[in-house]
Amino acid sequence: MNTELNLIYFDFQKLEVYRKSKDFYLHSKKILEEANLERHVRDQLGRAAHSIALNIAEGSAKKTNPDRRHFFTIARGSTFECAAILDILHQEGKIDEVVYSNLLKLASEISKMLFVMARNLES
Repeated sequence: MNTELNLIYFDFQKLEVYRKSKDFYLHSKKILEEANLERHVRDQLGRAAHSIALNIAEGSAKKTNPDRRHFFTIARGSTFECAAILDILHQEGKIDEVVYSNLLKLASEISKMLFVMARNLES
């Protein structure tokens, strides 16, 4: 599969927040592969990082604003969950300052974008 084609078949693929969430997942996945993490931490970070992109995609398919907002809010919650895990891993010395800082910055960008998206869908 050629990842450089960047084919767009679904509207959510056009969203910058979705593209950033994929980047976040891929960078998180490197931590999962390289860092010496306990199994439950590895599982939780992997699921939470994956959840961000999946909930953005699912939310974009919903027809009503409350339904869309619900999934974008869940994606934002998963972003916070990842930030907390990264914070703990950094404090434990399992990830270095540069990786930590870059991922937290990306998580913050995603969180802000999701906040605005959810707020714009309020009744």
